[in-house]
Amino acid sequence: MICPHCHRDGSRVVDSRPSEDGTFIRRRRECPHCGTRFTTFERYEETPLLVVKKNGTRQQFDRKKILNGLVRSAEKRPVSIDQLTQIANDVEKKVRSLGENEVASAVIGQYVMEELKDVDEISYIRFASVYRQFKDVGAFMNELETMIKQNKTSADSKTKK
Repeated sequence: MICPHCHRDGSRVVDSRPSEDGTFIRRRRECPHCGTRFTTFERYEETPLLVVKKNGTRQQFDRKKILNGLVRSAEKRPVSIDQLTQIANDVEKKVRSLGENEVASAVIGQYVMEELKDVDEISYIRFASVYRQFKDVGAFMNELETMIKQNKTSADSKTKK
């Protein structure tokens, strides 16, 4: 590490502390040549992640877009912003854990729907109606019927226990 005071190479680490959230490490350093102490921050480098849209175009992954879509789908619903933020965080973790540089928007949308379904069914339907672009009422009804069947199966399995 180059000293910001004398511009000579080489410094020694005096103290290291991780941040509260664990996303970076703060290091106090000292230059052996002039004795100046300075602080550096070490963070991991995230590789750029591109989202491949349905039309084939690519754009950089943006967690805020996921959160904005979730907020719109949960408008006037009993879902807290903390829950929506957690969904967005979980989806981003899943997408990054794939280890790919490019991810299809369909994969991201599916992850969002999986997470949202457990939080609020109405928000899920709202999100699904935009994400899946239902062509008609019949397609919308099919999605509702699938959801009702899953709920009934889930309720039946709970009563048997």
